[in-house]
Amino acid sequence: MFGEALKGHLDLLLLAILADGPAHGYAIIEALRNRSGGMFDLPEGTIYPALHRLENQGLLQSVWSDEAPRRKRIYQLTLKGQQALASRQDEWKQFSKAINATVGL
Repeated sequence: MFGEALKGHLDLLLLAILADGPAHGYAIIEALRNRSGGMFDLPEGTIYPALHRLENQGLLQSVWSDEAPRRKRIYQLTLKGQQALASRQDEWKQFSKAINATVGL
């Protein structure tokens, strides 16, 4: 169930990580893992397609960094992405409040 529940919230998690500033894919994966206490230890095959989808939606932009030792694609929020993050955070607060009230937390 945990994996299924995460699917609907991955975009919010990625936008929230990138709200702290630009990052490359592996740094995003590490930040997700660290912030979640290891609960969100997601493979590249999950993260990179989501990053590309968010970029295609105009919520992220990316540039290639040629810093040594190898090229990295650096992602950052666009203005549209910042607005989407704020909206999704509000939706999450309402949703989690309703879940908590329903289950008695």
